[in-house]
Amino acid sequence: MKIISWNINGIRTFKNGIKSALDALDADVICVQETKVTRDLLDEKTAIVDGYNSYFSFSRGRTGYSGVATFCKDSVTPFAAEEGLTGRLANHGEAVGCYGDMDEFSIEELQSLDNEGRAVITQHKFMPTVEAEDFETLTVINVYCPRADPEKPERKYFKLQFYKLLQIRAQAILGPKSHVIILGDINTSHRQIDHCDPDDVENFEDNPGRKWLDSLLSMPAGNINDDDEGDSEKSRNCVPGGNFIDTFRHFHPSRANAFTCWSTRTGARQTNYGTRIDYIFANRLLVEGNFLNADIMPEVEGSDHCPIWAELSCKLIPTPKCPALCTCFMPEFMGKQQKLLRFLVKVSEQKTNGRDVEKPLPGSQEDEEIIENLNPLAAGVSSGSKRPSDGLSESSFKAKKSKHAKTTTKPQGSLLTFFKPKAKPVTSLKQNLIPCEKNETRLKSECVVTEMLEITENNVSSHVSIHNTLTKCNTEVKEKDETCNFSYKTTKMEEKGCQDQIQNNTTPCQETKKGSCPDFWKSVLHGPPQPPMCNVHSEPCVLRTVKKPGPNLGRQFFVCARPQGHSSNPQARCNFFAWVDKRK
Repeated sequence: MKIISWNINGIRTFKNGIKSALDALDADVICVQETKVTRDLLDEKTAIVDGYNSYFSFSRGRTGYSGVATFCKDSVTPFAAEEGLTGRLANHGEAVGCYGDMDEFSIEELQSLDNEGRAVITQHKFMPTVEAEDFETLTVINVYCPRADPEKPERKYFKLQFYKLLQIRAQAILGPKSHVIILGDINTSHRQIDHCDPDDVENFEDNPGRKWLDSLLSMPAGNINDDDEGDSEKSRNCVPGGNFIDTFRHFHPSRANAFTCWSTRTGARQTNYGTRIDYIFANRLLVEGNFLNADIMPEVEGSDHCPIWAELSCKLIPTPKCPALCTCFMPEFMGKQQKLLRFLVKVSEQKTNGRDVEKPLPGSQEDEEIIENLNPLAAGVSSGSKRPSDGLSESSFKAKKSKHAKTTTKPQGSLLTFFKPKAKPVTSLKQNLIPCEKNETRLKSECVVTEMLEITENNVSSHVSIHNTLTKCNTEVKEKDETCNFSYKTTKMEEKGCQDQIQNNTTPCQETKKGSCPDFWKSVLHGPPQPPMCNVHSEPCVLRTVKKPGPNLGRQFFVCARPQGHSSNPQARCNFFAWVDKRK
């Protein structure tokens, strides 16, 4: 049996498809952390993977935050699965159970500790040896422990409470024939050898997270090497703590520079300037009896963490039916889900005027809501509201529609249509001809002609009046055109004069836009400052901005462009630093 843990820093890490990524890892149980997906954003391709059964835990407070998932091959299907550590999110019909004494936590604390989607527990059956006559249980606790933000003291307390809860639950499950594996992103480097550059060597082990690891893990004397970098008298003389073992240090007690997490912002992975905060812990009896090896996989990229793995000499017994937590039982992926509105609205047929009218099924939930709004109650029942009902006759609707179309789609007639006698007089418009734009003046003239025709349609002498009116209108239109052309030319000459004044460095015209002067933008927008050369490598530096809250928030500075690394590494970043002076 092979098991893998990996903080993937977002489910989108699997760019070539999640199945191909899981197959490439080649493990029976694959636990991932920091999926950054909530249930409403989980798609079927991620949830249902051919050959695997999956179990997710989602953050219930923030989107794109936290989240863990466990993928098990169908050949090692667990018989129980549970979300969270407290049991408050579990389906108690198929829960793992064994919660321990949690009286020191309040109900609000327990709920908040589980609401961030940081734990999934799967329980398997396995045969410890070939000669064994009865199976034993193996419980895999996949966790993504919180990070202690220095700027938020409440998160430090939250992290320590999560540690306590994790230990209580693991100790409660552990038994003579019940083994436990805790794996995932623990977010604390245990010993100095697990850190690239510990800043406070003297007080390194006083960190509360490291003290908790000391209480959880037992450190056999045979695994302590006096030559290990960073080992002190404290670590060699400390009393073994709990019942669990760091499996990597069990097989590689003195390996240095074995890190699992690097800063992507500083490119620290290139110089292996990182920490080991991802672990596979297991109870001592299981490690000594069944573990074959455990190691890290720094060659696998795609995240700021690398995968870690362990191999056991035991065979898991699959269960025919997946636990209820499995994603294949989620209603949205079972293919049987129906929206609530389908039980409230009859969408296949609706009665209109006593006749059945077939309508297509709506294509979305919004369509169904529209149908419900149009017919909120059953046929023949009055709702008493002011909303128009569906009882309107089709003839009245068609009449309104045809009238609207008739008024909006009727083509306009030409000027010659006004010379023909009309059967019925139309109300006179009686509009005066006033100075206006060219197209408006022409419209006014047509209105005047219409008025003259309506008044004198039976008068033979009306042709003379019409002729005089048209002549008058044409004269005014011509005068208006000449006036507009003169005004347009005058405006052009004024604009040209303004441009001449700008070119001659004279007083600019008030109507000149700022965008026409490139010097204006140069005075407002400053380009990026020229990067200086670092002192050690004589290479151009990179520009950074302070994002930490404080007096320097937002200030820019230059540092060496090389990746962060140890001070003894000549290929790493040098100590060049320079603030960017603000331009006045």
